Amino acid sequence: MVSKIEFYNNFKVSKIHKRSILLIGNFDGLHLGHQKLFKLANHYKKKFKLKIGIITFEPMPKMYFNKSIKNFRIFNLNQKKKILKNLGIDFIIIKKFDKKFSKIKSYPFIKDILCKCLKAKYIFVSDNFRFGNKREGNVNQLIKNEKELKFKIVKSKPLVLKNKVISSTLIRNLLSNGKLEYANQLLARKWSIESKVQKGRQMGKEIGFPTCNMDIKDYVIPKLGVYAVRIYQKNKRKILKGIANIGYRPTFNQKKLLLEVHIFNFSSNLYNKHLTIEFINFIRKEKKFKNINELKKQINLDLKLVKKKLN
Repeated sequence: MVSKIEFYNNFKVSKIHKRSILLIGNFDGLHLGHQKLFKLANHYKKKFKLKIGIITFEPMPKMYFNKSIKNFRIFNLNQKKKILKNLGIDFIIIKKFDKKFSKIKSYPFIKDILCKCLKAKYIFVSDNFRFGNKREGNVNQLIKNEKELKFKIVKSKPLVLKNKVISSTLIRNLLSNGKLEYANQLLARKWSIESKVQKGRQMGKEIGFPTCNMDIKDYVIPKLGVYAVRIYQKNKRKILKGIANIGYRPTFNQKKLLLEVHIFNFSSNLYNKHLTIEFINFIRKEKKFKNINELKKQINLDLKLVKKKLN
């Protein structure tokens, strides 16, 4: 169900998108819990013949308020947009989260933005939804204002698997702890990073394993180590296979965190090209080797295992 989505960077939406179903949140990862919410929203869309809109924020409020949080995202904004095209969404408001917006109190946000401006009919929220200056607003406040402001709140029960609520926080923790396959299961897709290939120090090439060096930007840092990956080039349909390492390259005494990807049976120059790296399996954690020969021996063992996993 791929739909054409209208994008806005403010709350001045066109007439066709007023009186709609609204979902508010970061929706980082667009995991199974989020998908359950979208499924319910689509049921309302069909039943009441309404449009579905999303209000999301850039930067994510947590990253705005805590500048020390550098690596947090499960997916970037571009990936989020692509996934939303398959979830029956009609429009997305990507609101810049800045000092001015963060000062808006909860009641004016409900009355002036959700009601006067957007004329929302149904507002879908989770139980722990907080909003407004200093996170003063909550679901109870929204429910109290339903009658006066003529909208209806729809609460979706959280999705629970193995006695744990599926959440973006849970998925970040799984990725950080090397539980990649379980994280992918909760995302209902493979976790991936989009980034540009940078010029590196050519250390991989020197030891016989040329790599694409990539900055992981503000993505969550997964468990450092070796992964089986699939590689996608922009505007090219062929899926490439490879082995990736995320880490600090302790054998070479490096300090900068880097994603290095060695692509199998591939020799083209990819400098400055945008790639999507899809993480399939976690192979082993990062390790410091005594010397280059020890490292090369381990890489050959890793390659055998990765090729087996990907075939």
